[in-house]
Amino acid sequence: MGTAPETETAPETGPETAPGPRAAAPEPRPSAGRLLRTVGLRWDTAVGVLLVAVFVTGLGTTDGFASGENLAFAFNDIAEVALIALPMTLLVVAGQIDLSVASMLGLGSALTGALWNAGWAFELIVPVVLLAGVAGGLLNGWLVTRVGLPSLAVTIGTLALYRGLASVALGSDAVTDFPQVYADWAVDTTTVPGTFLTYPVVLFLVLALATAVLLHSTSFGRSLFAIGAQEEAAYFAGIRVKRFKLILFVVTGVFSAFAGIVFTLRYGSARADNGLGFEMLVIASVLLGGVDFDGGKGTLFGAVAGVLLIGVLKNLLTLNDVPNEVQVIVTGLLLVASVLTPRVIATVVERRHRRAAVGTSGP
Repeated sequence: MGTAPETETAPETGPETAPGPRAAAPEPRPSAGRLLRTVGLRWDTAVGVLLVAVFVTGLGTTDGFASGENLAFAFNDIAEVALIALPMTLLVVAGQIDLSVASMLGLGSALTGALWNAGWAFELIVPVVLLAGVAGGLLNGWLVTRVGLPSLAVTIGTLALYRGLASVALGSDAVTDFPQVYADWAVDTTTVPGTFLTYPVVLFLVLALATAVLLHSTSFGRSLFAIGAQEEAAYFAGIRVKRFKLILFVVTGVFSAFAGIVFTLRYGSARADNGLGFEMLVIASVLLGGVDFDGGKGTLFGAVAGVLLIGVLKNLLTLNDVPNEVQVIVTGLLLVASVLTPRVIATVVERRHRRAAVGTSGP
């Protein structure tokens, strides 16, 4: 690819400093996927199998679970989380994270309500809200790539900032009575003819397919894996690391703002606190799907399977009258398990390798 472009200047302390003597490449990290492959199963495939198992359990234990109405509701209920999970997967693969996505969703919802209250046409509101997503993503990306701050710290700060801006835009009011033609597009009762799939879910499936092709079949996707695996090596290989990161944050901001519009239309209510806590669901879905929190590993299929698993499990718990507080606890446990389990398995793999090495070097 050539040397790194001169126009991209790295922070003095970052991995994009001027090239010097190259360090020896570190040994690959032991992975959970490696141990699963020893029994012929990939991590994302294991999540898919678990999804099928939960679905079959619902069929056998819960009346009405398999009805078209319930499935339409179950999948539509996670439409916003699923939409945001697509760019979040790309971010995590590149070794970054964005905790401000739910606040950007809330800001998108609040702007939609405030502008509708001000008499704007809905066709003009949508591009303005998407531009707000661009601005939020640019702020996150600029602080990470140009100022050199870690994405975790940056997006914790903008999480509060965007939620505060949503409160300024709309206050504690709720705005309703949006155009019926758009509201009907987002609700659970409107499905694509001949299917139980709602239009937001179909949109997600189309975008998921496009994202999968981008991540797994293009040079852009290969660059993201390279950045997440070893950022300094990616820089020396000529990949414009900062530009790639900036693009990812902008796309995540746009998807989050658009999810705010979908959420507003689905519930028929614009509020500043819409989507509160959704960032945990998004991150739990991505990590549960086997995308490595440290970057460089994962598949979009796994992330989608993680989203669907959380959605189906949430719906199953709701049908069985499990309180919402317990559902939040279950989601939190899934998030902890999705981060902890790969590291536990990696430790087991490493110990097995060490024992094997000792055995081969002994008398």
